[in-house]
Amino acid sequence: MTLPRTVVFDLDGTLVDTAPDLIAALNYVLDREGLPPVPLKSARNMIGAGARKLLERGLELEGRFMSVADIDRLTKDFIDFYATHIAVESRPFEGLEAALDDLKARGCRFAVCTNKLEWLSKRLLDQLGLSGRFAAICGADTFGVAKPDPIILQQTVARAGGDMAATIMVGDAGPDVGVARRAGIPVIGVEFGYTDVPIAELKPDRLIGHMRDLPAAVESLSKITS
Repeated sequence: MTLPRTVVFDLDGTLVDTAPDLIAALNYVLDREGLPPVPLKSARNMIGAGARKLLERGLELEGRFMSVADIDRLTKDFIDFYATHIAVESRPFEGLEAALDDLKARGCRFAVCTNKLEWLSKRLLDQLGLSGRFAAICGADTFGVAKPDPIILQQTVARAGGDMAATIMVGDAGPDVGVARRAGIPVIGVEFGYTDVPIAELKPDRLIGHMRDLPAAVESLSKITS
């Protein structure tokens, strides 16, 4: 008997182009500290390790190193601003919904496994009308661990009602490839996301440049997860 397939997605840079709103929140905090804004183009690859890391990277660009207490304060300010402006310019990547429709018709279920906070992830997907497509939406705070720790992926799949033996990961960066490798499942890399190391260099099992190519990539890996 073939198990139903579970396709687990990273969020930022994989499902949704969140960079404009994340960098707007970063620049809001930097401006309050009297620092110049970070250009969107150069800041895209700083995304993916959570709000605190994004803020630390933004400060490092300006040669600013702050105490833990200051970083805590600024991270709270960042999250407060971002939560209120979470879907001003953020949009699903082109072709996403059609790809999900195709895969659903083939019997796939979906989940989100992200290093974003769970409540922010749900708020974003709610505002974009996407939440209902996912059997589970889990963040770095959901289980107390973040990617690439395999526990977050394993628990996300369990919460979605899936089976690791029939799961495929989809992501744009090192933590996504890393979590898939540590969990022993195949991974599809997307070329349009946020990463300081080109995704091709991380050698995912499949590589796609557009969401229209996702169903075929999942199908080609199905024999691994059957």
